[in-house]
Amino acid sequence: MNWTDASDLKAQLQRLWDRGALLRDGVSGQQRFPLRLTLKGPGSTDITERFDAVRVWANALAADSHVQLEWQEVRHRVQGLQSLPASAWIASLDDALVWLGKRREWQRFSELLTATRNAQPALLPWLEKRPLQALELASVWPQLLAVVAWLQAQPQPGIYLRQMDVPGVHTKFIEAHRGVLAELLDLALPAQAVDASRTGVSQFVARYGFKDKPLRIRFRALDPAIQVVPGLVCPDLSLDAASFARLDLRIQRVFITENEINFLAFPAVPDAIIIFGAGYGWEALSKCNWLHRCAIHYWGDIDTHGFAILDQLRSHFGHVHSLLMDRTTLDAHAAFWGLEPSPLRIDLPRLTREEQDVYDTLRDNRIRAGLRLEQETIGFAWVEKYLQALLQDQNGATRPGL
Repeated sequence: MNWTDASDLKAQLQRLWDRGALLRDGVSGQQRFPLRLTLKGPGSTDITERFDAVRVWANALAADSHVQLEWQEVRHRVQGLQSLPASAWIASLDDALVWLGKRREWQRFSELLTATRNAQPALLPWLEKRPLQALELASVWPQLLAVVAWLQAQPQPGIYLRQMDVPGVHTKFIEAHRGVLAELLDLALPAQAVDASRTGVSQFVARYGFKDKPLRIRFRALDPAIQVVPGLVCPDLSLDAASFARLDLRIQRVFITENEINFLAFPAVPDAIIIFGAGYGWEALSKCNWLHRCAIHYWGDIDTHGFAILDQLRSHFGHVHSLLMDRTTLDAHAAFWGLEPSPLRIDLPRLTREEQDVYDTLRDNRIRAGLRLEQETIGFAWVEKYLQALLQDQNGATRPGL
């Protein structure tokens, strides 16, 4: 028997709560009650063959005080005139909350809804869209509203988050709630106070006009004659991106590697520096106009992601040459081939023909699935021989087939 019982009716109501529909009504003002629930009862055959069960079912529904029933008289040829539940209703929101045990949650939501209407009515659409999330945030909702109000009064503040002076709010609070704060601020702030080009939680600071900690570029000279710091020979240095961009180094070549050991062990090269590429991305380097007059060589892993990074770097510096990312190097180190966990399948428009052939070989699994060669597995003697050939080429082009 699949007749609706009291637990089924309560489950229908619970689903409304779980979808946030009842809380949402508080924001929109929709009047849902009295609410008719779906009721499936016995048919004519059931009354004939299971009359006792039908009577028990009807009595059980009638005994539940949370539900109001409408009864329908049914004349049966065997049992005669019978009254059976025809529909079930919840009379009011309060009855629903009592039955679900949600009166306390409703009260909490009502309080934050009132506070929002009074202080930040622009955020009401967010409450209507995410009422259950708002309920989870009820204990910190006053602080969230305070942050919104502070930024309304001081849009694009140009200070560090640490310098915000909002009672009850500290930097870690904002960092922990960047996702929801971004949604609230986008609703509450004027368009000119939001940098729409900065997206995602990681760019929260830049999106709303705070100062971010400076990106740092780590590099070292490969030629002792280059005096970046007077008195120090080929020091390992880190500068913020702005300071690095203002350097006036008389160099001809720049090497970039993603591996720290390769960065530290890279052989000496006249009139050259090497940059450790990890940790900051190419936006930091893009501000360095003096790099355009240097030959740039990028050394990444021979895998699909390595070529994607090379392609991205070329979007800033179109004259970049790849280094040790050729088919000959790949084949010569077959003993060290590894597995790339999640190879890319995208097209990379900035690769040379030779690079594209290697990339397609990896992407299309022409040798084996997920093939990669990590740069730190390449023999150091191979690296030195490759560099020697490179430096003999006045045009700075790499020479596959060493």
